[in-house]
Amino acid sequence: MTITYRQGSIEDSQSVFQVFVKAIMDYSERMGVMAITGGNDPQVLESLWQKRRTMFEFLAKTAAQFWVAERDGEIVAYARSVEHDGLQELTEFFVSPSQQSGGIGGELLARAFPKTEARYRTIIATLDERALYRYMKMGVYGRFLFKYFYRKAEKVDIESDLRIEPMELNIHKEHIDRIDKEIIGHTRGVVHDWIATDRIGLVYKRNREIVGYGYVGSGNGPFAVLDDNDFPAVLAHAESLMAEKGEDFGAEAPLINTKAIQYFIEKKYQIDSFSAILMSNIPFGRFENYLCFSPEFFM
Repeated sequence: MTITYRQGSIEDSQSVFQVFVKAIMDYSERMGVMAITGGNDPQVLESLWQKRRTMFEFLAKTAAQFWVAERDGEIVAYARSVEHDGLQELTEFFVSPSQQSGGIGGELLARAFPKTEARYRTIIATLDERALYRYMKMGVYGRFLFKYFYRKAEKVDIESDLRIEPMELNIHKEHIDRIDKEIIGHTRGVVHDWIATDRIGLVYKRNREIVGYGYVGSGNGPFAVLDDNDFPAVLAHAESLMAEKGEDFGAEAPLINTKAIQYFIEKKYQIDSFSAILMSNIPFGRFENYLCFSPEFFM
């Protein structure tokens, strides 16, 4: 029963999703956290697949490297990375529980996350000690934690001089690129092209100048603002939009983003038990001005 390695394709999306579920459920049990509520229920998993399908297919189509490991024709592990404007990010690295500690992980990472000329190398990782040790050996180190804050959305009014308008990428892309470059150190046009098809895009203006952007919908984020003092108004507006639909609102917050966290605490948000950590080869960015894409597969 030899392990073989090959490049992945969009046709592998559902198979790698199943590997992801097995690995993350195993991690949840070992760490005593709830990563997927009802994750042992086939109907829940089918619903989650339908919700995540477009994201998995997007990652397959835009990956710089996408590799799978197979045993007897069945995918048992996979890893992939993306590259945008000098940033290389490992978006996923999952091995089925029955295949862990067999050398598969090292082989996959060597293929999917090789050293390139990218200035920044990043991973949003779980707190699995084995994986963290492997990543640190590759030269990426922990910077800060992400936590998910959420509650049943309510209408919130906060006075602000911000003007909030619908995003029009064909008009606003240059401004969004400028903000991304300043806040997270790189541009990523292809990511915005996809997110804008799946979520409501918004731009935040002050004196006719775009000073931030955000996305709201079936999942929320990313949000980026040049002035972190704008987060209360930005989050109040996003939450109010979800309140109109009678849904929950939540966001993935770097724990150095004090302004967003103050809003969540004041509004009595809950905090999810699952944690992730941003790892990078060097410090970069202004993440106190940022909320991550949710779910946190990529920055």
